[in-house]
Amino acid sequence: MSEHPRDTPQFYLTAPSPCPYLPGREERKVFTHLVGEKARALNDVLSEGGFRRSQSIAYRPACEGCKACISVRICVDDFREGRSFRRVLSANADLLGSFRPPTPTSEQYALFQSYISSRHGSGGMVDMSALDYAMMVEDTHVKTYLVEYRKRVPPGAEPGQLRARGDLFAVALTDILSDGLSMVYSFFNPNIPHRSLGTHIILDHIAKARSMQLPYVYLGYWVKGSRKMDYKQRFMPQERLSPQGWERVDSAS
Repeated sequence: MSEHPRDTPQFYLTAPSPCPYLPGREERKVFTHLVGEKARALNDVLSEGGFRRSQSIAYRPACEGCKACISVRICVDDFREGRSFRRVLSANADLLGSFRPPTPTSEQYALFQSYISSRHGSGGMVDMSALDYAMMVEDTHVKTYLVEYRKRVPPGAEPGQLRARGDLFAVALTDILSDGLSMVYSFFNPNIPHRSLGTHIILDHIAKARSMQLPYVYLGYWVKGSRKMDYKQRFMPQERLSPQGWERVDSAS
């Protein structure tokens, strides 16, 4: 029996647009659609090849003469928290990250708006409506969750499993791959910098991946020379995707 055309992904190339990371450069992306019954398996394969997911699209930079965007994944089993990371974990010991279905809420959107306005006020996401946010969360054909961070219920206050309640501190839109957790997008309360919530979300995903016996946490692209991407170098050891495949890096370059 011949393969059905829909079983074979079709790849497309975007038109050039300004690069969001390196001033004065242009970017192009190659992309395909993640739909149907095989979307999850395809997402696994493409993630291994350096693609990222946005809604039902998998994309990868395809810029002529530029290889600055490098896919990065943290080596979970060998990761050890240094002193600064332990301080972040201690500062957020009262928070619990809970997996939730990819269902948008008004509470999430309000936090998202506050984060975008504070951290990315001149970016393309600043004008996202509640409907745009809902599509970002719901438009998925792969195994996706929202990880919500709230205060832990004090021990003994409620029986059974650990629970969280109260105000929403942070959210991560996360895919579960066959070999790791892929952090699609995260946002948090920007008005409590002493908590370093962005760092805490990553540390918590490392812990979650370890408990799920998944070897990697996918962080997306690291761009050398882009200050907004420098934080990804802090999480060592990690693997970076090169033309020769994934190569281990044990210290920041």
